[in-house]
Amino acid sequence: MAKNTPKLSLRVPEPPARPGDKADFSHVQMDEAGVVARPDTSVAPSQTRDLAFRLVRVLDDDGKAVGPWDPKLDAETMRRGMKAMLLTRAFDDRMHKAHRQGKASFYMKSTGEEAIAVAQGMVFSPEDMGFPTYRQQGLLIVRGYPLATMMNQIYSNASDPIKGRQLPIMYSAKEYGFFTISGNLGTQVPQAVGWAMASAYKGDDKIAVAWIGDGATAEGDFHSALTFAAVYRAPVVLNIVNNQWAISSFQGFAGGMETTFASKAIGYGLPCLRVDGNDFLAVWAASQWAAERARSNLGATVIEFLTYRHAPHSTSDDPSRYRPGDEGAHWPLGDPVDRLKQHMIGQGFWSDDEHAAAIADCEAQVKAAAKESEAIGTLGQSRPSVKTMFEEVFASEDWRLVEQRREVGV
Repeated sequence: MAKNTPKLSLRVPEPPARPGDKADFSHVQMDEAGVVARPDTSVAPSQTRDLAFRLVRVLDDDGKAVGPWDPKLDAETMRRGMKAMLLTRAFDDRMHKAHRQGKASFYMKSTGEEAIAVAQGMVFSPEDMGFPTYRQQGLLIVRGYPLATMMNQIYSNASDPIKGRQLPIMYSAKEYGFFTISGNLGTQVPQAVGWAMASAYKGDDKIAVAWIGDGATAEGDFHSALTFAAVYRAPVVLNIVNNQWAISSFQGFAGGMETTFASKAIGYGLPCLRVDGNDFLAVWAASQWAAERARSNLGATVIEFLTYRHAPHSTSDDPSRYRPGDEGAHWPLGDPVDRLKQHMIGQGFWSDDEHAAAIADCEAQVKAAAKESEAIGTLGQSRPSVKTMFEEVFASEDWRLVEQRREVGV
């Protein structure tokens, strides 16, 4: 070591608050609702640089829609979005309880993040292909995918549409624009870019959409995908759902305290937006903007949605071990359901009574679906036929599969 030089030290990121501390979100960069400019969708990527450090918001603290990003949705569209968010929340609650009752081996809730999946599930067409992670169940729910079928997959019962080949909650529904969820984090982003490139190569009119969490942006797959998206001008929307926490490490470990996640697009020459993910109208507007760019042959857009994971990462997680117990209550962007409710009531086409009735209806739908699914069987009570293990492996069976099937006797 040279004389008179300081010893080097390694910095290990620490979250602003740990269990027992007061929740602290003072590091979150925010703008007032309505103040961020909305550029034309044909703008050059370099002209969106500032938007990586601002925050696109539409709903103000009084629930009013303000500013240039207001999508001016009609009452029926907002009602549909609200009911889908409520149904997603009711489904999550039921399935989380089912896990605690020993009916399922695993579950992951999306509490506090419903606006992202639901709004985007409405903006993008089911004919576009979505490459989700494990917290976008709202995509399927808003598009009318049968709740009982989702439950069958979670229970891994005899009617599991994936025939027991995936972990619970890793759905697959091509006809609903929902690509099979992968447990290997980050893989869905290059897959989405590749799918979008193929669509453009064929001269099709379909675009791709991908979702990734803040933590998984540290995976090499994410950065490879951005390179291909930029170079080939792939018609894809790349969503980063920054919910502040990976399974037990805060977003600082993925670089979230050095800069915004949206700004990662700048170095690749891609346009970027940073958006209030708990504002249904802002999510809608930003998604619509990015979709228009993609459909106009202007290429990919990276969107960071700022939100908060209220629930545990999964049923295998205990967040009380790494963050303040009341941290979610202090999240400065509130709850997406409450905020849209406030706006709808202020507009005069929703009420507390209608909201309560909608919750009751959603709970009834989930209860009916659970009755249907549990009649087939919960975890261990029934399972897909063993013979399905040999199906859809190769285009035609080779001698090894024939021999294995014979040995099993199916």
